[in-house]
Parts: sequence; C-alpha cells; structure tokens
Amino acid sequence: MSRITDEQVETVRAVVAAVPAGSVTTYGDIARVVGLPSPRIVAWIMRTDSSDLPWHRVIRADGRPAPHLATRQLAALAEEGVSSVDGRIALASVRYRHEP
Repeated sequence: MSRITDEQVETVRAVVAAVPAGSVTTYGDIARVVGLPSPRIVAWIMRTDSSDLPWHRVIRADGRPAPHLATRQLAALAEEGVSSVDGRIALASVRYRHEP
C-alpha cells in the first residue's frame, strides 16, 4: 500500500465524523470525497484509527457491513433507525450525500 499521509487520515476521519445519525456512507464514497484511489485505503484507515468515530455508519458498496462487524454494526444502525433486510442496508433510502 502506498504511503498514507496524516492529512489523508485526518480528512477521512473528518468525512466519517460528518455522517449524521440515521445515514450511512460507503468506503468508496469516502475515497471519492477524499481523493483516494481505492476504498481499501479507507477501510485500512478505518480499521486502524476509527474507534472514536461513528464507524458503524460506513458500509460496503453492496449495502452490507464488514462480516466481522456485522452484528455490532447492524445493531448500532438499528438504534439510529436504519433497518436492514437479510443483513443488507437499502442504500437508496439512507445513503449520505457528501458535499463536494
């Protein structure tokens, strides 16, 4: 993986922090907003530096949470009014639109 700068990490953190309760975003959405070449970089940042963020509001592009977080993530989202069907969030109804 190419070198991730502190500025990129902080920008990802700020974008995640801005996602309001009751909404979700995807790793790819964040990558586009921040200007990163891959959603996997966002996932790496989230895996290493997101414990104080609303990490549960970031899901995969297919509307599913990361498998190892699914139970916790879906429960946290349900508490915010975000429902899932068979472990999948309907992105069309709750996807956060990041401002350019």
